[in-house]
Amino acid sequence: MKTPEVGDDKLRTAYLIRAFEEKLLALYSQGKIRGTVHTCIGQEMIGLAATSQHKQGDWYCSNHRGHGHYLALTGDYVGLFREIMGLKGGVSGGHGGSQHLYTDGFISNGIQGGMMPIALGQALAHKLRGTDNLACIYMGDGTLGEGNVYEGLNIASKWSLPLLVVLENNGIAQSTPSSQTIAGEIADRPKAFGVPYLGCDTWDIDGLMQTFEQAIHTIRTTQRPVFVEVKTGRLRSHSKGDDTRTTEEIDALWARDPLTQLQAQIKAQDPEYFDRIDLEINHHVEQALRQTGVAVEDQVLASSGALNWTPLPRYAAYDRIATLLNQSFKTLMAEQPDIVFIGEDVLSPYGGAFKIAKDLSDRHPERVLSTPISEASIVGIGTGLALSGYKPQVEIMFGDFLTLGFDQLLNHATKFRTMYGRDLPVPLVVRTPMGGYRGYGPTHSQSIEKYFMGIPFLDVLALNHRICPQSLYKAIYTDLKQPTLVIENKVLYTEQLKEAPILGYDLQLSDEKYPCLRIKPQDEQAQLSIVCYGYMLTLVESALEQVFDEHEIVCEVICPTQIAPLRMDAVIESVTKTKRLLTIEEGVLTHGFGSELISRCIEAGASIQRCKKIGITGIIPSSAEAELQVLPSVASIVNAILEVASSD
Repeated sequence: MKTPEVGDDKLRTAYLIRAFEEKLLALYSQGKIRGTVHTCIGQEMIGLAATSQHKQGDWYCSNHRGHGHYLALTGDYVGLFREIMGLKGGVSGGHGGSQHLYTDGFISNGIQGGMMPIALGQALAHKLRGTDNLACIYMGDGTLGEGNVYEGLNIASKWSLPLLVVLENNGIAQSTPSSQTIAGEIADRPKAFGVPYLGCDTWDIDGLMQTFEQAIHTIRTTQRPVFVEVKTGRLRSHSKGDDTRTTEEIDALWARDPLTQLQAQIKAQDPEYFDRIDLEINHHVEQALRQTGVAVEDQVLASSGALNWTPLPRYAAYDRIATLLNQSFKTLMAEQPDIVFIGEDVLSPYGGAFKIAKDLSDRHPERVLSTPISEASIVGIGTGLALSGYKPQVEIMFGDFLTLGFDQLLNHATKFRTMYGRDLPVPLVVRTPMGGYRGYGPTHSQSIEKYFMGIPFLDVLALNHRICPQSLYKAIYTDLKQPTLVIENKVLYTEQLKEAPILGYDLQLSDEKYPCLRIKPQDEQAQLSIVCYGYMLTLVESALEQVFDEHEIVCEVICPTQIAPLRMDAVIESVTKTKRLLTIEEGVLTHGFGSELISRCIEAGASIQRCKKIGITGIIPSSAEAELQVLPSVASIVNAILEVASSD
């Protein structure tokens, strides 16, 4: 090891980071910190090496053990103390705590492997802009068990992304030695994807710095990813006091640690060196404690108040929904150069499984990207792009596959909106076809949107055959800040946008960004209220006409475009008059849209005399006859209307 000079700034910063981490453990023992604290003691030099060649515009994605990464980049000890102590004025306003830090060019999250796709999106943003910036992703050796890592290495290599992958290999995950969990050689893993591998360790500080200098130079000059494995030692426990290693193991690591070895030499040259380090850290704590309290704002789930209704407008074009969607994206991408279209098989001549991306790659070859089958990474890349100033349009080929991207929506994109103590724009749009009636069977026919409706800070929209998708997507991309999931039913793709009136009813739209459709009787009082969304509106309209013609039953239909967060005004107004409610959804009924709707009506004081939910209760078979027995139908809706409208 080449001995750093006593006055070396990086060495001093390393000792400051260590003193910071030791102070955190002391504060925790005093009860001034709650929750979890993962210190980087023994690994301080890694963040310093990774940021040694920092350029404005570079991005760094960190993990649960990210204090050293953050401090190496920012030097913001006071802000980080405040954050971990849960105080106002912290890095993330006291909301994020130890694992969730954000500043310009830096973001961390505690989900193992989850930040790899985010870093890919940030690296892609650099490539699209043509800069020589890079994105850096830090991970531990335990993270090598996560599939996102390998999806990311594959995409970074195939797309030639300027990505620095930093693997901090301290030989142990939480309590499990890496020898029990990692098969083969770590170096072989990036090499399998054509990603250059470099190895170094924290016991040779000079070699560590040189390795990162080489890696970063390679990335900036070749616009290719590089994987750096840093062998190191974790000198403290995984989190606070949960260490299962023997005393002998830990003592050996301390004895080998270069910062420990240099202490005596430094004290001999400058006896007050470490006193000044301690004084500085204590001063930072004193400054941090001058602010108290944390402001936490509740999410506004939905607006309230009277809605204004206008007649359903006449649109410029009435064509197949799929054609209108394709035309919409052609227009939007021509008008907005920050929209990037990402999905599987979306390039010409194929244009996606349902041809929504037809011809887009011919018009915008740099901004239409066809991905591997990597749904988690696809959504995460979109999030990384969104954080970097783009407006990604992510297509998931079948809605059923969105379960693989669930973590990226639940624990990343939507949490990023407020987890860092600020209103952080995440202009991400995820589109996907849902639904059955096409014989695709149990894993390609589901309507699983209910699993996403309960995620805070996620707008969930559903297309129907009455509201023009072009006007809807124009609204989406007007002041887009919130992650948005759009449900596009597969059968609906084949249908025409419908303008025909319904005899005896007015078709009206609410004055919302994402309007609600109301089918309101013209001259009679409705006998029951029907609430549905998406393709179910097609079936409901047929049932509406049938029950009127055959049974003289008049209904009022409420069909929201935005199904989460759901504004209840129109529903409650209708149910208050009819006192009877029928909900219709294509997904599984248990804990679904209908259950939520009925619950919120009751909470609002609506007096419901009779109600019923229509949906499915099991899997969807491939057999055409069996599928039609499982899914809602005009006949089942008619029968339900007769039951709910009955005066008994």
